[in-house]
Amino acid sequence: MTRTTPPRPVDFVTVFPELAPLARTAIRLHPRPGRPSMHDSSVGGPLLWPATEPWPYCHTDDHHVAMSPESDGPIAMVPVAQLYVRDVPGLPLPEGSDLLQVLWCPFEHDNDGLPKTVLFWRSAATVTDVLVEPPQPADFAPDLAPEPCLINPEQVIEYPRSAELERELGSRVAQWTMPQIPGVEFDVEEVDVPYDFLCTAPGWKIGGFVRWGMQDPYPNPCPTCGTPTEPLLTIASEEWDSFDKDYWVPFEDQAANIAWGDIQGGPSGPTRICVSDVNDQIIRVCPTSHEHPHIQMMQ
Repeated sequence: MTRTTPPRPVDFVTVFPELAPLARTAIRLHPRPGRPSMHDSSVGGPLLWPATEPWPYCHTDDHHVAMSPESDGPIAMVPVAQLYVRDVPGLPLPEGSDLLQVLWCPFEHDNDGLPKTVLFWRSAATVTDVLVEPPQPADFAPDLAPEPCLINPEQVIEYPRSAELERELGSRVAQWTMPQIPGVEFDVEEVDVPYDFLCTAPGWKIGGFVRWGMQDPYPNPCPTCGTPTEPLLTIASEEWDSFDKDYWVPFEDQAANIAWGDIQGGPSGPTRICVSDVNDQIIRVCPTSHEHPHIQMMQ
């Protein structure tokens, strides 16, 4: 089903022409509960996995004590996302591949408070003998087992948050308000910088910018070559929150969102996951080589 984000209530480039060269295209994935197959792009669905390739396990023992597994030994990782480039145009893939698969350990880890993730890039055509019954973890944190969802990709334009901008521009953007635009109102006690709630999309997405908020922006260099890494996949606990709902809820979900109200687990939480107290986990990759290790961060 198509998902359509409402247009931004203001054209930021008209107000701040300096933002034009900074724009990025992000792909909102819009996961919604369904019955994906291994041949579908999905969140939490079955993977097109070669029968001859070992399934990934988590072998570390630094699981967060609050959700530590009851059983000892390696933990089978669980599917987080499977994305075919045919469904997600613009998905950055190594040459010769057309499929990205992401798995994680279904427990938070003490080193960063996040589940450990692994990425696999492959050509779907080369997978002829498929693993039908992948290993399942003997134990897992329920909040880290995604509900199987089909995706509804949509391209949106994003701009950096105010704290990422050059100082003079960032200052002007942070002080900007929208009293001149009819029908656009923000509670100034809850939203200090209206721009920051309109420049980057919430929810599961490919590319775009980070929705900084937990910390100020900080460098995330590639551990191999030092090149600044770029966001690949944002794994979101929610598709939108109470601040976002008037601007980022797709037209097709607005009636259901109003009917559900602010009760947890409604249309804003289709995957039923919760990353460390309703946060986002962002996987970042080196733009110079897919062979360099990815890094992950929380916001």
